[in-house]
Amino acid sequence: MKPAERTVLADHRRYLVDKISGAVLDLGAGTGAMFPYFSEATADGGNLTLFAIEPDPHMRRQAVKRARKLGLDIEIESAGAEALPFADDSFDVVVASLVFCTIPNFDTALSEVARVLKPGGEFRFLEHVRGEGAVGVAHDALAPAWHTVAGGCHLNRETDEMFRDDDRFELVDYTRVEGVPQVAPVVRGTLRRRRNGSILSRFV
Repeated sequence: MKPAERTVLADHRRYLVDKISGAVLDLGAGTGAMFPYFSEATADGGNLTLFAIEPDPHMRRQAVKRARKLGLDIEIESAGAEALPFADDSFDVVVASLVFCTIPNFDTALSEVARVLKPGGEFRFLEHVRGEGAVGVAHDALAPAWHTVAGGCHLNRETDEMFRDDDRFELVDYTRVEGVPQVAPVVRGTLRRRRNGSILSRFV
C-alpha cells in the first residue's frame, strides 16, 4: 500500500483530519496509517483526545510502535467495530479509513458509530466501493476470491450507498473518485449524527 499511500491516499487522509478537534476515535486503525495525519493536526494546533480500536494483534502492535515513533498520545483498544468499548455519546468525531470493506456485520458497526457519537458529531469516512458498469461486473466476479486473499475485504460492497441511506445521519459532504486506472472507486465524506431521533438501527 505504500505507493498508494504516497500518491493517492494522502490527500484523502488529510481530508479526514481537516479542522478536527475534540474526542476522536480511529475505527480500525490497522498499522496506524492515520496516525501521521493526527500528528499533523495536533502540530497545527488541533485540540485532540485520540482513541483507536484494532482487533488484529499483529497490526495493533505495529500501530503502537508507530504511535510511539510519532510521539502521538493515543489509546489503542483491542476491539472490533461491532462492539465498541465506549459509552454512548463519547466522541465528537469517528474516523473510518478503508475499514468498512472488511467489517463482517456492517449494520451493527454503523449502529455502534451512531451510538458512540455525540449528537451533532461527525462520522468521516474514506472507503473503496463497487465500480459502475463493466467494472462493477468485474468486481462482482472477483469478490469471492478477493475476500479470501485480502483479509475479508468485500470488493463489491456499496458502502457509500449504505452510509448515505442511513437516516440516523445527515450527509454533510461526499466525493467519489473513479481513479486512474479505474480499478476501485474511492469515496470520502462526512456524515453528521442527527440531534434528535433514535440511534437504534433502522433494521431492528
